[in-house]
Amino acid sequence: MTTYDDILGLRTVRRFQKRPVSAPDLAAILEAARWTGSAKNRQLWSFIVIDDPEQKAALTGAGSFMTPVVNAPMAIALVRLPGGYDFDTGRVAQNIMLGAAAIGVGTCPVTLHSEEVARQVLGIPDEAFCRYAIAVGYENKDAEREGRQVQRSTLPVGRKPLDELVHRNRWNG
Repeated sequence: MTTYDDILGLRTVRRFQKRPVSAPDLAAILEAARWTGSAKNRQLWSFIVIDDPEQKAALTGAGSFMTPVVNAPMAIALVRLPGGYDFDTGRVAQNIMLGAAAIGVGTCPVTLHSEEVARQVLGIPDEAFCRYAIAVGYENKDAEREGRQVQRSTLPVGRKPLDELVHRNRWNG
């Protein structure tokens, strides 16, 4: 497969095997994150790996749709340091997800709707921000397949056509 195929084939995983992510796989995922480009190469981010079940449970109080974090053996919280940009946080999230998929590890991004709860649970300093985390683990293929069948009955499937998304030179409604 090509990189382009990998991008088009990336899928969110919400149901995970119970086994922990191996140390070499975690190191590879974090290395993919470390090599993400950023504005002026400032790399104004940090990562908190959360694999303690009590910490994961406490972190679920920071978001509204946290089942993937409960299901996953670990999560990686993305901390934006002072002067950092949300755009760069999104870039690092995508690198984590693509890097993980490349080595057979599933991921699901989650929004931490209460940054204050995330700050307290994770001990983040006042000048830093943590709005996003990524559930990480090995996909439970049977449970994931069943879950996607249920989803198909209630949620849109596929992608909108480009002519609904792309505008040229100006917004043309």
